[in-house]
Amino acid sequence: MIFIVDSGSTKCDWLAIDSQGNQLLQKQRTKGMNPAILSEKKLYKTIKKNATLDQVKNDVTHVFFYGAGCGTEKPRQLLEDVLHNFFPNSKAEVREDTYAAVYATVGASLQPAVVCILGTGSNCSYFNGNNIEQRVKSLGYSVMDDASGNYFGRQLIRDYYFNHMPQHLKVSLAEKYNMDSDFIKYNLYKQPNPNAYLASFAEFMFLNKDSEYITDLIKNGIRLFAKNMILQYKDVLQTAPVHFAGSIAFFSQEEIKEVAKDMDFTVGNFERRPIEGLVDYHSKQLSK
Repeated sequence: MIFIVDSGSTKCDWLAIDSQGNQLLQKQRTKGMNPAILSEKKLYKTIKKNATLDQVKNDVTHVFFYGAGCGTEKPRQLLEDVLHNFFPNSKAEVREDTYAAVYATVGASLQPAVVCILGTGSNCSYFNGNNIEQRVKSLGYSVMDDASGNYFGRQLIRDYYFNHMPQHLKVSLAEKYNMDSDFIKYNLYKQPNPNAYLASFAEFMFLNKDSEYITDLIKNGIRLFAKNMILQYKDVLQTAPVHFAGSIAFFSQEEIKEVAKDMDFTVGNFERRPIEGLVDYHSKQLSK
């Protein structure tokens, strides 16, 4: 039994497959397992709390873990030790979550590509066939994250309050979300994960894509992301495709392709949920 794991700081998905990529169990979920902020004891207890994982722990041969907080050696080694201790017959491999997007979109060919993540947040890196190169350090959702869910959520709220949104969409937005100013400020400044709160508004765009306002909003966000992130890799764009992972990218494929044509880069693959692409990647790797 092989586990492929995709973890953020708040939630962690576990997918069990055999060596041919067949799913063996229902997808399991635990709390997030960020080794940069959690102790060894808490990490172990998080896995132990899931009865299914505890039940099959002796049958697991490989654990491929991709997660937040796994980008440096010390937390990565800590988590590998925890995984090996819990799954005693397994070989554990821990990598930062960026690699999940790379392997899911590039696939087993491991061909060089620029890989973008457009989900709750956004990111962009160059995969040279072996390693990832990032030319911009992220400063988080409040400063960067162009074309992400939280970026578009922020734009929708701003346009609602600055009266830059068509009236019928203002009415629809207020029907779907609580647009009271005190409620919004409470969620932005007094609740945890304001980036996820902002990203929750992004669904509204995809329910109203027949609106010129919405399509312009999406394309403007994609252009900004391309200018600030994708064009950092101008030197490889003539030979390397640009792949996209994440829900925002998946539902904005038409707009991304339009922007790519205008800005002269080649669009490659789209993967809504990286964990699904990872199944195919690891199945092929294990069969070699």
